[in-house]
Amino acid sequence: MASVSSNEHTKEKYSFVYGDEAVSYHVIRKAFPGGKARKIAIRVHPDGEIIVTAPDDAGYSDIHEAVMKRAKWILDAIVEFRSHQKYVQTRHYVSGEMQFYLGRRYVLKVIEEKGAAASVKMNRGKLLVSLPRFDSKKTSLVKGLVNDWYKYRAECIFQERLQYLLPQATWVKGIPGFRILPMQKQWGSCSARGALMLNPHLIKAPKECIDYVILHELCHIAEHNHSERFWRLLTQVMPHWKEVKSRLDSMAELYLNE
Repeated sequence: MASVSSNEHTKEKYSFVYGDEAVSYHVIRKAFPGGKARKIAIRVHPDGEIIVTAPDDAGYSDIHEAVMKRAKWILDAIVEFRSHQKYVQTRHYVSGEMQFYLGRRYVLKVIEEKGAAASVKMNRGKLLVSLPRFDSKKTSLVKGLVNDWYKYRAECIFQERLQYLLPQATWVKGIPGFRILPMQKQWGSCSARGALMLNPHLIKAPKECIDYVILHELCHIAEHNHSERFWRLLTQVMPHWKEVKSRLDSMAELYLNE
């Protein structure tokens, strides 16, 4: 799900039929700098949306042919994501709900006590949220406190992992800046100037998955698209990245669920 940022134009909507199922997909046109690989890339997001990134002058027949060649893979991905969604329930931010942090599950416990300071802390397998009052806004208060806690922890851990991984990314000069940005369909992105954006929900995943996303984006500093050189570079710094990515994707619906 990690991806490089790009100048996206209006999405074009098309569809295809595979077996008994009609599938819609969106095409985003992209201008490729001279000498860069001009490939048609297909991505299936956890919510089932299919995005096809194609050169700005690619013909519809070429795009459709590329999609049909991967039709079975697309349907398999959709079916897999649908199976994950069966276990995703709307969060109400009440005691007993499950929260994630660094790949581990924690039970949310909300404590309301008059005069208490609003706070979030972890203790013995629980994520404890203290509230200073009882009122009808409890759900939004707990959600806000939990999200702020995730963002704070994300800033700390992402900085720590970035510092740890930078020696492997020998092509990166200096320390790239990064900021935390909630995203619905991406774990991270990299600007043309080499600034990273990382999703705070990523802090719910194991450190190895966090490392994968950071390394993915660091590779984009050297190669701004998913060319063969990009994948070789990523394999060089994380040989088992496919397994790690699969692990992260398999939990995406749960980690991104608010």
